[in-house]
Amino acid sequence: MATGDASALDDPVAKELLSSAIPAHLAYVWPDGTPRVVPIWFHWTGTEIVMGTPANAPKTVALSDGDPVAVAIDSHGWPYHSLVVRGVARVRQETGVVAEYALAADRYFGTEQGQAWVAQFPDDVPMVRIAVRPEHVCILDFETRFPSAISS
Repeated sequence: MATGDASALDDPVAKELLSSAIPAHLAYVWPDGTPRVVPIWFHWTGTEIVMGTPANAPKTVALSDGDPVAVAIDSHGWPYHSLVVRGVARVRQETGVVAEYALAADRYFGTEQGQAWVAQFPDDVPMVRIAVRPEHVCILDFETRFPSAISS
């Protein structure tokens, strides 16, 4: 298993997953202390995984600036490829569609449908921008990098 610092993001598996149209899974802690994981669109800026969400989304109740989070992106076919990053969430309220959310919509839907999706929101829609700068990176490819429980 490849684990470590953000330099692992130069790995071809990481690049494949960060440019894919596979939703990420954002893991965080709910105010009662229980874990939560939610699927979410993302955009990789080259230094941060950025997610946008409506300001009234339940996760915005639990996430605060500086909270530790994890983000996973996993392929769906064998051999499975998995990228898991841990870092600190940088959370801020914005007015209007988060720019990286619009870029993600283009990637997930294609340009025309992505722009149509974003156009449905009012110009002053309240959104929350969640940015995670990877501090710890784990890559599994199930070809040469396996979970530690089966690679010994």
